[in-house]
Amino acid sequence: MDINYSEKIPNNVNLATDRKLQRALEHWQPHFLNWWSEQGPKDFQSNDVYLRTAVGVDAKGWASYGHVKMPDYRWGIFLADQIPDRKIGFGDYFGEPVWQQVPGELRSQFRRIIVTQGDTEPASVEQQRLLGLTCPSLYDLRNLFQVNVEEGRHLWAMVYLLHCYFGRDGREEAEELLARHSGDSDNPRILGTFNEPITDWLSFFMFTYFTDRDGKFQLKSLSESAFDPLARTCRFMLTEEAHHMFVGETGVGRVIRRTLEVMNEIGTDDPGTIREQGAVDLVTIQKYLNFWFTSSLDLFGSEISSNAATSFANGIKGRPDEARFEDHLCLDSSYDIDTPDGIEKVGLRNAMNEVTREAYVKDCEIGIKRWNIMIKRANFDITLSLPSTRFHRTIGSWANQKTDPLGQVITQSEYDKGIPTWLPTEEDRGFIRSLMQRVTEPGKMAGWIAPPDRGINNNPVDYEYVRLK
Repeated sequence: MDINYSEKIPNNVNLATDRKLQRALEHWQPHFLNWWSEQGPKDFQSNDVYLRTAVGVDAKGWASYGHVKMPDYRWGIFLADQIPDRKIGFGDYFGEPVWQQVPGELRSQFRRIIVTQGDTEPASVEQQRLLGLTCPSLYDLRNLFQVNVEEGRHLWAMVYLLHCYFGRDGREEAEELLARHSGDSDNPRILGTFNEPITDWLSFFMFTYFTDRDGKFQLKSLSESAFDPLARTCRFMLTEEAHHMFVGETGVGRVIRRTLEVMNEIGTDDPGTIREQGAVDLVTIQKYLNFWFTSSLDLFGSEISSNAATSFANGIKGRPDEARFEDHLCLDSSYDIDTPDGIEKVGLRNAMNEVTREAYVKDCEIGIKRWNIMIKRANFDITLSLPSTRFHRTIGSWANQKTDPLGQVITQSEYDKGIPTWLPTEEDRGFIRSLMQRVTEPGKMAGWIAPPDRGINNNPVDYEYVRLK
């Protein structure tokens, strides 16, 4: 279905045929724009930014590029094309036709999961609100804003589902999505990771690598849903999510590349000497990696979860790429879960969070391997690694258990002594913040990060991606 850009709310869901729904969303729209003005990127609302805008839902040629002021960005509601005769792929309703409406007995469960997903989208925009003021280049500034506007559009996608399928409850939840704020002591975002402050670009790159990758796996799980509008919404969101992870992987990679250049120039891998040259030492990069990876692990929930079992049974949320599994009922299968008391064998449905988390960890390893290849080619015997999934957890079987990054159980005193060497200290964060000097001349980069290999959409690296004059 074509996207109608002549309408106030661009969409491919025939919004014009449902005047009540259209009026409700148009009533919500100014509240969203007020939120964007107050909580979106600070001081750049009037600048022209080279953004991609969705103009279709086909994988080929789905986006156009051009300079746009962010408040004028064409946020909209886009669902992937409907798959004819699609059947439910898992759970108790396996093999039945997918649902175009939410079954009454499952309304509260579906609403809760849509609200939770929807809450993460504006949260990340709020977390990143001030980053533009310390951008390392115009290229990076544009990428930040691209991530921001797409998170805003993803919010629109979830709000559409709430308005269209959940009546008054849905409308009230949509208002609450704009009332909560990241880090607010009275009304914070739902998930802890989305209340963590992001005050520097190394954190931003780690967030887009690790936390947006969690988003990828959550969206892949929801794209299997028996509720077809939710599945179609998430399938299209995945198209945009890929860029966010690209920003993270290449961003961290460019920080490492610049560090290796400095290490070769000065002939040492000593962290203090590297810092004196205005680069980020690999020890600090490992600390930031440890923090954002373990924080993102918690987003999957507890290893053993009756809620996960219920979501699977009821067709709400499947496993990522459900079709690759042989058993879609998972009634008789079991799964081994690592707990402080040893391996516990649990029913597979109750282990769905852990199944998805393990797939996520494997996906995270891909970028780590690429970064380590860079280090090896620079002739340094240093290896970055993911910490154990036991380490620094606040949710699940290993919550608040004292382990080192290898997963070895240790004493409280050993843990307290080790934490400053495993996670960023305030001194580390202060050093990183000291590097955050704004660079806005086209093609120029801050001294702590290397330039990208190529520009955006076949443009050169020194293209004026954001017009600041």
